[in-house]
Amino acid sequence: MNEPVPSIRVEGLGKLYRRTMPGDRFRTLKSALVGGSLTTDLKSDEAIAALREVDFTVDKGEAFGVIGGNGSGKSTLLKLVAGMLKPSTGRIVVDGRVAALIELGAGFHPEISGRENVFINGAVLGLSRKEVERRYDEIVEFSGLGDFMEEPVKNYSSGMYVRLGFAVAVHTDPDVLLVDEVLAVGDEAFAHRCIRRIEEFLAQGRTLLLVSHSLDMVEGVCDRVLWLDNGVQKLVGTPRRVIDAYRQAVAEAEGEEHQAAKEQRQSEELGPEGEPLRWGSREAEITSVRLLGPDGERYHLESGEPATFEIRALAAQPLSDFVFGVAVSTPRGIECWGTNTDLGGLVPDSFEGEVTVRLTCPSLRLAPGDYVVDAAVHSRDGAPYDYQRRVVTFTVSSRERGVGVYFPEHRWDFAGGVRWRED
Repeated sequence: MNEPVPSIRVEGLGKLYRRTMPGDRFRTLKSALVGGSLTTDLKSDEAIAALREVDFTVDKGEAFGVIGGNGSGKSTLLKLVAGMLKPSTGRIVVDGRVAALIELGAGFHPEISGRENVFINGAVLGLSRKEVERRYDEIVEFSGLGDFMEEPVKNYSSGMYVRLGFAVAVHTDPDVLLVDEVLAVGDEAFAHRCIRRIEEFLAQGRTLLLVSHSLDMVEGVCDRVLWLDNGVQKLVGTPRRVIDAYRQAVAEAEGEEHQAAKEQRQSEELGPEGEPLRWGSREAEITSVRLLGPDGERYHLESGEPATFEIRALAAQPLSDFVFGVAVSTPRGIECWGTNTDLGGLVPDSFEGEVTVRLTCPSLRLAPGDYVVDAAVHSRDGAPYDYQRRVVTFTVSSRERGVGVYFPEHRWDFAGGVRWRED
């Protein structure tokens, strides 16, 4: 069995940037060079480490994804692999011709036409003028910009920039294609066309290094994934394993943020526009509200996951008239769903001391987006004991797409002369 052949090898990679210090605006390139390198011999408080000790290998014909939050070093990594930046430590070895689609509009001259930019870009990527001429019609057809090729690219929209840049990059026969988040700028139809072209590119035994915040795209395209966190390599492995670990870390971080925000709101008891966030007689008090997922406290859910809204409350004196309620809405106040124990047919008997009340949804099928939770304990005629607005916020994601706030279970069925093909 043949051993995989490396296309990209990254060993001990690190990248430092000089931190802007007081008086730096008076420094010149000449003074920096005379005094030494811009980044060597820096003190810890003088440098920002964009990447530290990153190691991985990408084989020929492999699609390799890079994920992580903003500022994690993803774009810096691609620029290093593309040769646009030099490593501070470690080394990068790339086998073959590289085409990079990294920064929106990079490599385009705004004052000249799309046609002229195609020839300039082709030359930068190593093609002769005759080679560009031979591929020009294919580039224009793929980009869908036939009516705009004589226009200066400064008149292009961001989506048109992406169309032209990607069309040129994939028609220069690169061995390695580097693609950053810029694909997210294009429209959906063009994104599908790009994905199909990338799949053809990989089928020819070529290599893709893809940076994207779209975890669904990364999982659908890539063979392996690297997770970067503040410049540090957290995990490399199969897409499902790495993406699940990343989502869990994001959920935990969001939980901490939600808890801090909740405590801040409770201390202020006023919303952003001065509206009260809590009111009532306090004959009964809500002491905490949590959102629980299948594996504990969670503030990020996949649509359709089970979810439990947990209320802990305290009644200092016995109550025989009480109702517990929960309502979910969007941050802009669109009501999505709400219920209470009275609507559920539960007749109150007694409530004294500390209690825990849980409302469980076996499948919370909300659409992707952000949501806020109100919780209340009140009398049966509606008189509030303790009403708390926006006491919990959470996020829902989904691989499905749709419109609205509710994602019911559904399927499509067809009969007769209708056929569908895979996208």
